[in-house]
Amino acid sequence: MTDLPNLDPRCVDLPDTDRLAVTRTFTHEPRILLLYGSIRERSYSRLLTQEAARLLRHFGADARIFDPSGLPLPDDAPAEHPKVQELRELMQWSEGQVWCSPERHGAMTAVFKAQIDWVPLALGAVRPTQGKTLAVMQVSGGSQSFNAVNQLRVLGRWMRMFTIPNQSSVPKAYLEFDDDGRMKPSPYYDRVVDVMEELVKFTLLLRERADYLVDRYSERKESAEALSQRVNQRTI
Repeated sequence: MTDLPNLDPRCVDLPDTDRLAVTRTFTHEPRILLLYGSIRERSYSRLLTQEAARLLRHFGADARIFDPSGLPLPDDAPAEHPKVQELRELMQWSEGQVWCSPERHGAMTAVFKAQIDWVPLALGAVRPTQGKTLAVMQVSGGSQSFNAVNQLRVLGRWMRMFTIPNQSSVPKAYLEFDDDGRMKPSPYYDRVVDVMEELVKFTLLLRERADYLVDRYSERKESAEALSQRVNQRTI
């Protein structure tokens, strides 16, 4: 290596196309966790999430929905709280996720944000969201907006997730669901189908190589230095 005096060659891993090939080592269905952001009796974010889960199962995924009702505010209860443990276990179980929030005051809801705030970037040596795929959706009471999905994308990037290009924003959501809570036929429904189909495809593609794709030079370097310190301490 030349002209890179600050680079530690011991920790460099040159991109390898062979390691990006999908070898289908996983035989289980793609594991998708769905989160929604309202606990109202008739919650349109929940109804949209349930519709998305039906589609995911049709596309061959194992889809599970987390119910945020009863989840305490972040830091208002110990991490051993049953709802917190349930959420964290589902986070680790999942290979992809769907986040759906109502837009309230131009932003995602506190109910939704609280769920993410209970999930640290690392649980011991495990990063519970890193390398997972993500699809984002929102519902609005008025005209179509993208404030919530834009925020969800930023949040997903912060949680080190692969957010797929497509997304869903459903305006005037109260007009888009029938009395049984099923989404009516419309271009908005078609977009949800598109998003779920795309999420399953990306999850199938990336889950085989997620560990390799998120393997970072800085973290390899940090791990190498920590190992060196432990070895040196043993020789003292």
